[in-house]
Amino acid sequence: MNTHVLSSTLLAAGLVLALPGAALAQAGLPSKGSPEHIRAVTSRIDSQSIRDNARSSKDWPSYGMDYSETRFSKLRQLDTANVKRLGLVWSYDLESTRGVESTPVVVDGIMYVTASWSVVHAVDVRTGKRLWSYDPGVDRANGFKGCCDVVNRGVAVYKGKVYVGAFDGRLVALDAATGQKVWEQDTIIDRAYSYTITGAPRVIKGKVLIGNGGAEYGVRGYVTAYDAETGAQQWRWFTVPGDPSKPFENEAMARAAKTWDPAGKWWEAGGGGTAWDTMAYDPELNLMYIGTGNGSPWAQAKRSPAGGDNLYLASIVALNPDTGEYVWHYQETPGDSWDFTSTQPMVLADIKVGGKPRKVILHAPKNGFFFVIDRTNGQFISAKNFVDVNWASGYDAKGRPIETPIARSGDRARDVIPSPFGAHNWHSMSYSPDTGLAYLPAQHVPLTLQDNKNWKFNGGSLPEPHSNIGWNTATLVNMEPPKSTPFGRLIAWDPVAQKERWRVEHASPWNGGTLATAGNLVFQGTADGRFVAYDARNGKKLWEKPTGTGVVAAPITYEVDGRQYVSIAVGWGGVYGLAARHTERKGPGTVYTFALDGKAEAPAFVAYQQGKLLQGVPYDKSLVAEGTALYVSNCAFCHGVPGVDRGGNLPNLGYLDPAYIEHLDKFIFKGPAMSRGMPDFTGKLSMEDVEKIKAFIQGTADAVRPK
Repeated sequence: MNTHVLSSTLLAAGLVLALPGAALAQAGLPSKGSPEHIRAVTSRIDSQSIRDNARSSKDWPSYGMDYSETRFSKLRQLDTANVKRLGLVWSYDLESTRGVESTPVVVDGIMYVTASWSVVHAVDVRTGKRLWSYDPGVDRANGFKGCCDVVNRGVAVYKGKVYVGAFDGRLVALDAATGQKVWEQDTIIDRAYSYTITGAPRVIKGKVLIGNGGAEYGVRGYVTAYDAETGAQQWRWFTVPGDPSKPFENEAMARAAKTWDPAGKWWEAGGGGTAWDTMAYDPELNLMYIGTGNGSPWAQAKRSPAGGDNLYLASIVALNPDTGEYVWHYQETPGDSWDFTSTQPMVLADIKVGGKPRKVILHAPKNGFFFVIDRTNGQFISAKNFVDVNWASGYDAKGRPIETPIARSGDRARDVIPSPFGAHNWHSMSYSPDTGLAYLPAQHVPLTLQDNKNWKFNGGSLPEPHSNIGWNTATLVNMEPPKSTPFGRLIAWDPVAQKERWRVEHASPWNGGTLATAGNLVFQGTADGRFVAYDARNGKKLWEKPTGTGVVAAPITYEVDGRQYVSIAVGWGGVYGLAARHTERKGPGTVYTFALDGKAEAPAFVAYQQGKLLQGVPYDKSLVAEGTALYVSNCAFCHGVPGVDRGGNLPNLGYLDPAYIEHLDKFIFKGPAMSRGMPDFTGKLSMEDVEKIKAFIQGTADAVRPK
């Protein structure tokens, strides 16, 4: 060995590490955070580098950290002994007042994070300063076309480009160094339907994968692959069959059609099954996995009157990422009739089952059961409810649910548990191979459900929720008040024993996703505005900081220049957060970044300005009943019950100044709030309808007013 050459090389490396930005430039190396540096480090991100990074966890290069979507970091500079020293390093204003669901991606100290309306921000972790931002220009007047807020869960980075799915269905590739648009593709097959994108793209072997949402509106789900370099479409796989009078796209669709009743003409309402969030990839098996969504409409009795499994709704489906060909599926909720999507985050893990190693998928979907599935072939291994449920008593040996009588008694209002909000929704789950535990945000939001016997596609059936602005659920909600109790909790779940190991009760549902680390830490943000670290082994709270607003997104951790950081994007919202809240602080969308001994000051927190209960708006009491149905079909899921709910991201109309309600027509017919996502009700409501809605709002406020 030439020791002189070796020592010279080590000395040079040490000097490079010690050089500040200006000296790096003098040495011919790009300064950190410069376009040249960004281009160099992001150009190295490909499928192999994402796999390699999983061994060190230095960066957070993909939505779930790795292709297995474990959200587990091997970094251990932070641990249970020193996490109490964690302090704020910087905060960054996302300039957003709607929901923030983004998981940031970080490559060598360059962070890419999204805000509401699909706006992308590039931030230098070393300084906390903006490098660039990109607004895809989504028409704010179309915000109502998404069921669940104008949110976005993040980006993908690959070979020098950043990919974002815009709310309006476009897939956009940006130059990672400058934020300039490189290419754009319209992913929507028919603009007559309300498709949206809120999920993060994934990139596998040079292909950008993206699904979509819209099953509440009457659409047909699909996943599409685009060439990462050029944007050219490579393949598309539909999740449910189309019109049986036309040729099916492939054999998988032909088989699926046999599980639907054509008497329901499901294809006219799309069928649903949108793959709006979770994806994972096993490079060794060369299989990608997607989770599919609910039926369209929700009520199976309307879309498939004779029943059937209705493939591939509420399923995990394995595809060949090279061709998009179907390989296998496992359906978690056959014949879904309750909005029990399987789009919730999945984790690929290697565990022992019966003492033998198995390659599995861990999944906790909306329906309340924790599934362990063989990811090589889709074989059912086990399922156990992780919260109390009443729609099924368990799963049989063949992997089919044992339904209870309440499940399909849709002719009456019944308290279905879990509700369509899910026992676990999109909020990310993490898995630690060190503890062998999965950490998931569990919840219950009570609702009663009843089939709407008068439903017709796009018929605006009263009083079906939001049916006058595009929803097609064929389901009536809370025609009788639910008796179940809401809750939110963090659960540590043992997938081998199918047993809860510990839990932390929260103030409410709708808490943020989780992060697990090799330092035996679990991080989670909460609906009541806290960011908390727990001992991964027993759930003991070790550290906590206020966030100034409710948290729904998941945190990440990464290393920059030898220092471990933890970042989280906060901003209350999502479908539950539109009308409800559990903190009196209302902050803008913000990224907080922490490290050991950080000393930065947090931004000032803003208090909610709650108005007085509405009083004095003249109304005709005889119009309240009709106004109730109109309010539910146009307003309820965004604004809540007047004077009962307190408002979330959007105001509760029972606490507005009376002048707003007296002149309600000025706000709902081409009103000023259209620029913030409110629908234009011109042609949808008459002035007589407006008077009825006003009567309901003031009448309800009067009814709940303390005597």
